[in-house]
Amino acid sequence: MAERSTYEVVIVGGGIAGASLAYFLAEAGLGDVLILEREQQLSVHSTGRSAATLNVIDAVPTLQEILIASAPFLRHPPPGFSEHPVLRVTGALSVFSEGAWEAVRTSIPTLVDQGLDCQALSPADCEAHVPLVDPSSFAGGLLVPGDGRLDVHEILSSYLRHARAAGAEIRLGANVESVLIEAGRCCGVVVAGEEIRARLVVDAAGAWAGPLAADAGATRIPLRPHRRTIVTFPWPDGIDASGWPFFVSEAHELYFAPEGSDMLLSPMDEEEMEPCDPSPDDAVVAAGIARLGRLAPDLVPKTLRRRWSGLRTFSPDRVHIVGEDPTRPGFFWLAGQGGCGIESSPLIGSVAADLILTGATHRFDARRLAPDRFV
Repeated sequence: MAERSTYEVVIVGGGIAGASLAYFLAEAGLGDVLILEREQQLSVHSTGRSAATLNVIDAVPTLQEILIASAPFLRHPPPGFSEHPVLRVTGALSVFSEGAWEAVRTSIPTLVDQGLDCQALSPADCEAHVPLVDPSSFAGGLLVPGDGRLDVHEILSSYLRHARAAGAEIRLGANVESVLIEAGRCCGVVVAGEEIRARLVVDAAGAWAGPLAADAGATRIPLRPHRRTIVTFPWPDGIDASGWPFFVSEAHELYFAPEGSDMLLSPMDEEEMEPCDPSPDDAVVAAGIARLGRLAPDLVPKTLRRRWSGLRTFSPDRVHIVGEDPTRPGFFWLAGQGGCGIESSPLIGSVAADLILTGATHRFDARRLAPDRFV
């Protein structure tokens, strides 16, 4: 039986961005969707290599609002959304240097007004939550008790299960060779030499979103992939860290959290590179562990169990790009998720679905996400 060649919407990219959009389109009644994933399996790149954490604190105000607005979906998914819980609540604790802490403290009333349950903590209070940290190495902390660790596989598979039930299709190993343009409008893509036509082509290609947009002749927006590294190592002897929150230190540029019977650590590296399958850099890992030694000397590992890297792709202002291209009709941006694609997917996916279906949304100010802000 020949594969179909015409769809209402073609989504390029089977990661969390494309999957969430397909889900919210399905919830609104549009199931005539095709998801094209260049790899032979899902979650090969950024989605499958994340820290799998709901941490709504962000230095970019727009991202802060997006994350707070997305969190209720992840904390209390719609009935029947998933087969298993998607969030294990552990709390997330962010600590800051003196100058940064003053700015964070003054922002707490705004965060509360936006619906965030959070608590300001003294360094000693922070040490009570994570006993191995040196409280003299930071000025204060912000605890969000409702944050925690996400089951990324469950979230992704749930998005896709509901989308498929509504009629969406997924093709793996489907590399887009070119974008079809007719009379100035994007009208489909070419895969394995075959044309696939659509009313709308959605660029949800993650680190490869920029090259796809360039091939379509869309607005020139410099998307920048950056490597982020994670390692795991055993807990120190005699320490039970199972009750610790996700812990982020702005002052030390690192985060760590219990990961099963191990500890997960990221040096929060951001090395810019071309779209690729990145590998950890030993020097970056060593520098991160050295910073950990200044924050929590007794947590410094003697050996590492695992290490991996993924790409986080940013727009020039580090905020998502969502909306139809202003110069290439039929080409829809769903890119620039940076390091928060999973946590932001409930809001961003629903906003994108609204814009595709009706051209407007009540969920968020779409002008703050629109690609024409870079024109």
